Amino acid sequence: MASLSLRNVSFIAQTPLFRNLNLVIGQGDRLGLVAANGAGKSTLLKCLAGLIEPTEGDIMRSRGLRVALVEQDVPAGLADLSLHDVLLQALPAGERESQEWRVDMVLDEFDTPADLRTLPVQALSGGWQRLALIARAWITEPDLLLLDEPTNHLDLEKLFTLEAWITLAGFTAPIVVASHDRDFLDACTTKTLFLRPEESVSFAHPYRRARALLDAHDEAARTQRDKTLREVKRLRESAQELRNVGLNSGSDAAQIKSAQIRRRADALEQRARVVHRERPGEIRLGNRGTHARVLLGLDNVGVQAPDGRRLFTIPKLEVAQGDRVVVLGRNGAGKSQLVRLLHAAMTRPDGLPGIRTSPSLALGYVDQDMGQLPQTSTAHDFILSRFRLGDQRSRAVLAEAGFPVDRQGLPIARLSPGQKARLGLLALRLSEPNVYLMDEPTNHVDIPGREQLEAEILDAQATCILVSHDRSFVKAVGTRFLLIDRGRLREVDGPEAFYESVAR
Repeated sequence: MASLSLRNVSFIAQTPLFRNLNLVIGQGDRLGLVAANGAGKSTLLKCLAGLIEPTEGDIMRSRGLRVALVEQDVPAGLADLSLHDVLLQALPAGERESQEWRVDMVLDEFDTPADLRTLPVQALSGGWQRLALIARAWITEPDLLLLDEPTNHLDLEKLFTLEAWITLAGFTAPIVVASHDRDFLDACTTKTLFLRPEESVSFAHPYRRARALLDAHDEAARTQRDKTLREVKRLRESAQELRNVGLNSGSDAAQIKSAQIRRRADALEQRARVVHRERPGEIRLGNRGTHARVLLGLDNVGVQAPDGRRLFTIPKLEVAQGDRVVVLGRNGAGKSQLVRLLHAAMTRPDGLPGIRTSPSLALGYVDQDMGQLPQTSTAHDFILSRFRLGDQRSRAVLAEAGFPVDRQGLPIARLSPGQKARLGLLALRLSEPNVYLMDEPTNHVDIPGREQLEAEILDAQATCILVSHDRSFVKAVGTRFLLIDRGRLREVDGPEAFYESVAR
């Protein structure tokens, strides 16, 4: 039976990513790997795949174990190959001619349109590139499949396709999935490992049940630590009293007993476990406020594709203060085009026909690729020049948002996707808007960051218009739901019926 075991595995970069990790991955296991951005998920997957060695400990693989790792980016050598050939090249050279039929079989499993199969991978959408890498790994028939953020760039249709493939395909090969998508983890995993620098914690449950158990585990650890530290304080007070008695009375026995109690207190303090705390960096929103009740109004507005095709019409729509509007629709329906249209109407001095904006409207805008960030500027220079905070204050707010000093001077183009997302959300807050227009704001944001963003939107009573494929995020923040369907925009009670229709 295929299996992989970790014994006391640690990986230390500048600081520990994880220590003394003990884990067994066996037949049928579907393990969710959860940690903040930069906390070691990709590093652990590369260790499991044998691409890098851990700093300490042993990784034991059953004889002949075949491991396939699907990384987040398309390798440079595959970009010019067609989708069909990317899969074909994954087969051993001697089997390609006789086994080419397997390429079409795997592409069929993912409902791949015929016209996409001959396109170069670099010409495909980000979602199809992700599925291409997953299909390439699967065609090798691995004994262990490792997936690093497989839902990045996937639209809802492809997300549900991937979920169905993992849960319904009927294969028993173990899978390890690193993901920030909470619904995806719940649907596709049976175990969860929370990766931490000192003590990683695992549970034989999907994410949400495991998260509740983790919270209880951490609360028990905090209670025990507080109890231990109280005992340490009591022992030291006793030791000091005995020392004073010994000094005043000249009793050597009291002095010896005092030293014994101090050593016991020191030993207890050493064993008092530090309780892990997530440090996602500050994601905070502001609300400039306005007395206007209606901030945005649309009357008989048409939304067009870039080539001029009419996508849908909005007969009438008003967005009032405090509304959190979620725009739903299948891929290509025009959600992002609507966001771009509203952005143009809110930023042009003369507006756009059919779209009314309140004079007091102050816009905060985030697009899904963080295209509003100047790629050649550094994070520090961007914040300094855009918001005039001064050098020291600019460095401070960047540090609060999770940017160490050594990252603040890098060109934005060299930042990780997660860091770009945090920078974009920081700029959103500093602009002090009263309307937030957001297209996929949680792209590349880790789970602690997503939860903090949800809380900030609710606490700020923010007025929002947003597009998101993160189902947990949508259900947490949405108060109104607009569905693009059959060439029209109409309001619906919630997202559930739409999600069910896409899944079918």
